[in-house]
Amino acid sequence: MKDEAVRIAAAAVLGIVAAGGNLLGGYFVVRKDWPQRFLQYFLALGAGYMLAVGFVEIIPESVSLSGQAAFFWVLGGFFLIHLFEHTIAPHFHFGEETHEAEFAHHNVRRTAILGLAMHTFFDGVAIAAGFLVSAWLGWVIFVAVFLHKLPEGFTVASLVLASGQGKASALRAAAALGVATLAGVALTSLFREQLRYALPLAGGVTVYVAATDLLPEVNRRPDWKAAVLVFLGVAILLILKHLSGV
Repeated sequence: MKDEAVRIAAAAVLGIVAAGGNLLGGYFVVRKDWPQRFLQYFLALGAGYMLAVGFVEIIPESVSLSGQAAFFWVLGGFFLIHLFEHTIAPHFHFGEETHEAEFAHHNVRRTAILGLAMHTFFDGVAIAAGFLVSAWLGWVIFVAVFLHKLPEGFTVASLVLASGQGKASALRAAAALGVATLAGVALTSLFREQLRYALPLAGGVTVYVAATDLLPEVNRRPDWKAAVLVFLGVAILLILKHLSGV
């Protein structure tokens, strides 16, 4: 029981750190002092690492918790985000937003932010669910989450600025994503008896974000360094796993 309390506390602390990543990404946009190529490199490294975490860690752990039924929940998480992005929030992509006219309408801007908030909510779910299983899983999921936190904050602040809002509004939007992450951590920790559902759902979301949100952004701008970083992201997870003996 004490060990579980420690892991829940660790999830809460790292959830706050992850939420800070959203705010930091927004800050870089407002200050305009982050070269664009670094955003692509973060996306590439995060995509590879997240895919590895999803397939090598989260999905196998989910199966050990709830058997073959875990795959249905993984599919559920995957297609939940797919449905959400293509119905409620179809207007955003990861990266800098330059289409001012597209985001001039208040509802379009709001739904795009809502779409990113759904992502970040499941970031929190994934962190908490990981720590409820083991400290190792919690840490590797946290790293996966943090690698795309900066691009998330960058994206939401960029689209707010593209819609004609000011820098303060852009930072508030980035902070709102951080709050959504903390909500995911809190709810998962509170309803931890539902872990057998939360972990595979988070796994499906992780795979979706990496494969259909991050990788396409990397592929839109051909760069051999970014391609190498995708493989490096996978390699980092595998090396850490080997060194830890897990």
